[in-house]
Amino acid sequence: MFTGIVELIGEVSSVDEQDSGLRLVVRAAGLGDLPPGASISVNGVCLTVVEAAVDEVTVDVIPETLLRTTLSDVVSGVRVNLERPMPANGRFDGHIVQGHIDGVGVVMSIVSDSGGTVMTIATPGSLRPYLVEKGSVTVDGVSLTVAGMTDDGFDVALIPHTLEVTTLGLLKPGDTVNLEVDVLAKYVERLLKVRE
Repeated sequence: MFTGIVELIGEVSSVDEQDSGLRLVVRAAGLGDLPPGASISVNGVCLTVVEAAVDEVTVDVIPETLLRTTLSDVVSGVRVNLERPMPANGRFDGHIVQGHIDGVGVVMSIVSDSGGTVMTIATPGSLRPYLVEKGSVTVDGVSLTVAGMTDDGFDVALIPHTLEVTTLGLLKPGDTVNLEVDVLAKYVERLLKVRE
């Protein structure tokens, strides 16, 4: 489990095709030495470390993941948000994030003023019922609060710190992002359907 509090910005140093999937090598100073088999969130996608060195991990991305996330567009040199799983005795600062991407959104606009930045993201229709103003959403692995709903998506209000320590500050209109809605909303929906 993750919390959506990005620890590091990494850089994809190589992308190799294999067996219809991809093998990515991601480097980040301060990442440390993660053992093979460990989980890591890469732009919000939970992946398994298959090889590791100090400050570098190698992960495999299978076809299912490529179909459901933006990792199919990753090229060498791209910067990505990284988070290691939360330890059982860790501090819970974001919200419950599984690293299971629900869909891909599109950045529609980014408006900045002296008080911060509002980013509007278009969302697949199937995800909109799970989004609520002041609820939680994960965008490229970053735990955020929904600032408002739009006809085709939602707004998030971003403080300068978030823009500096994550890749959200690199986004521009037209860019795609990984979205994970609040898992609690999905469980509530499932329970209500079972009781019908």
